[in-house]
Amino acid sequence: MKDLSMHIMDIVQNSIRAKSSLIKIFICEDKLEDIFEIFIEDDGYGIDANDLNKVMDPFFTSRTTRKVGLGISLLKQNAELTNGYLEIKSEKNKGTKLKAVFSHKHIDRPILGDISSTVALMAGANPELDFIYKHKTNKGEYIFNTIEVKDVLGGVSISDPNIITYLKEMIQENLNELE
Repeated sequence: MKDLSMHIMDIVQNSIRAKSSLIKIFICEDKLEDIFEIFIEDDGYGIDANDLNKVMDPFFTSRTTRKVGLGISLLKQNAELTNGYLEIKSEKNKGTKLKAVFSHKHIDRPILGDISSTVALMAGANPELDFIYKHKTNKGEYIFNTIEVKDVLGGVSISDPNIITYLKEMIQENLNELE
């Protein structure tokens, strides 16, 4: 995966398969401390203790449609290339928490990529789920919450293509203020 937004989408797909109803994504960019962190938390069915020890192995997957599970192992590798790390905590029937830490200025840290499109598309493609996306930098923070968005939309579906386009633009405008 060439950018971090694609890693985030891959991890969120795991959360969706785990029957999550709420998925939280938090990105913290602290240039002063040279830290770039990604947190993803869900309330899905979690990972049992035996599998939790295996999820970072690229040849392990719980899916039946393929024989490898490269997503988490590639994210871990990318974090470690920048002197960072990846950790996962999970409790059966209570959800999973993933944290990936990178050196912000390290030359090997993948770019974030088009996170505004990623978040808008995930929300629009999964209207039955709720997403909270928080992005914090040294200049401030922005929070996108589909619970609030759905309330404002009234009866209009968050999966409407025009709404997805609007959400992408809204998220990007707010992120631009944090740069």
